[in-house]
Amino acid sequence: MIQTANQNLMQADHIDELFQHDKTNPQAAQQFLTSLLTARLPAPPCRVLQIDTGSGNITALLPQQGYDIHNIGPDAQQATGLQESPNSTASSNHHSLGNFDAPPASFDAVVLLESAQYIEPLLLFNKSLDLLTPSGDLIIAGEFALRHDETDTPAPYLLSNIIALAERLGFALIEHMDLSPMPANTPDHQSHGATIHRQNVSTDLALTAEQPARSDESNPIYHKKHSSAHYRYVLLHFRKKTQPKWRLQALTKQQLPEMLGLFKKTFHHDMTPATWQWKYVSTSGREIGVWRDNQLIAHYGGIPRKILFFGQPQTAVQIGDVMVDSNERGILTKKGPFFLMTATFLEHYIGYGKAYLLGFGFPNDRHMKVAELLKLYAEVGRMVECSWKTRSRFPLWGTRLHLIDHTQATFVATAVNACWQRMTADLHTAIIGVRDWQYLQRRYLDHPTQHYQIMLVKNRFSARARGVMVLRYDPEGCEIVDVIAPLAEIPLLITHARRLAGAHGATRVFCRITENFANSFAIAGGARQPVNIRIPTNIWSDGPAPETLKDHWWLMSGDMDSR
Repeated sequence: MIQTANQNLMQADHIDELFQHDKTNPQAAQQFLTSLLTARLPAPPCRVLQIDTGSGNITALLPQQGYDIHNIGPDAQQATGLQESPNSTASSNHHSLGNFDAPPASFDAVVLLESAQYIEPLLLFNKSLDLLTPSGDLIIAGEFALRHDETDTPAPYLLSNIIALAERLGFALIEHMDLSPMPANTPDHQSHGATIHRQNVSTDLALTAEQPARSDESNPIYHKKHSSAHYRYVLLHFRKKTQPKWRLQALTKQQLPEMLGLFKKTFHHDMTPATWQWKYVSTSGREIGVWRDNQLIAHYGGIPRKILFFGQPQTAVQIGDVMVDSNERGILTKKGPFFLMTATFLEHYIGYGKAYLLGFGFPNDRHMKVAELLKLYAEVGRMVECSWKTRSRFPLWGTRLHLIDHTQATFVATAVNACWQRMTADLHTAIIGVRDWQYLQRRYLDHPTQHYQIMLVKNRFSARARGVMVLRYDPEGCEIVDVIAPLAEIPLLITHARRLAGAHGATRVFCRITENFANSFAIAGGARQPVNIRIPTNIWSDGPAPETLKDHWWLMSGDMDSR
């Protein structure tokens, strides 16, 4: 039963007495937190796994009351100190949770003290589910955000998201207690905790090297958030229920065969291991899978993408390879696998205070309709197709073409980046994926299965680059997959594409572009028709409002990982 409001108020009064005048008393705090834990743990003897950042004294106090404590944490010095302490009977190991191995149902309780924010939530709840006995307890004390806004970079996990994920993964919330008076110096303590955990953070969350440092630099923001009750220090008490019907897990390379099998079953063609490596491993992509009876039945992937968001650098994530086994597709409620994995991905990765400000993709019509019905996505754009007839192969005397391949001199990278910079000047009021030389290499030259013709258009009698176009030939014709150029140069690139297509024997030239920028291509003539592809945005977690994004994306076929 969840603790009542009156009980919460009584506990809050007790906390206030301990921490009057915003000054912490570490010894009193540890004793009080120990009392809170013992009041919620099963009676001793009780096997407790404690995942800690520095509360070794608490670990030492609990065994004195008859608890069998095993402590893990990435702080090797703390682990050694606990083992050598003459007053402690707790065992301790220098492990991150991801590397910790124990038989199923080894513990009656799992306790996290100020460490939950450093651990991937999917890992935390799944590992706890396996390690706990039936009806075992999971107790978390730490800092969480009550809401996220545009100032949160980065931010603690959202409290409501953590509770929702716990319930999806087989836990019931027994108690939620606000302990916010305790961490009057939480931001400074977090800086210390981040230092201790830096190696563990990078491993468990796959963060870049810069992100832990950004946490340290944001301490003034944390202080402000605490004073405005934006962030709160809470105790959460969960209890393990029966195993959930569907198990959500982050995918690893060990599950690659299952993922490739589900891909073939869903899309009726193969994805090669090299393509998966190119998509997800080389980009530090994210994947969530849904398992039922040890079988992968759903998958949701995300590929990071650097963008310019109205002229400002940001990071987005392209959603792809969304799959649900045909035997499970009939379940389209908020209890079904599609909702579980989509909501979890959006809550954890996309929006304010998350790894990615925006999500985008190219869902099929069925996927989009289901996501709209479940209030996960909203439409912010549509794709159209522009097409032209091929033309003669005679050259355009004012310009010449240079084929871009892997054997390039420095001048090619300089020319591509110059075209990109002039393109960004035209699109400072838009949202566009970065198209510099580094991106061009990874996206097109390094693609494991697709072959592209990448052409730099230059003035014939000077070194000035006019633009870059990426062409792809298939039975449909010659597709302009991507362009990197100022908008005024697009008709010139189309003319060259029509010449090359004619020389190649293609029947037509076409491209797909978001409807709001179609006029930049239609000026070159040709035909225009709608394509049944809508551009979604996340509306499940806090982030930029759909109306601020609508008809602002610049997206082409090259922004699709499948073209």
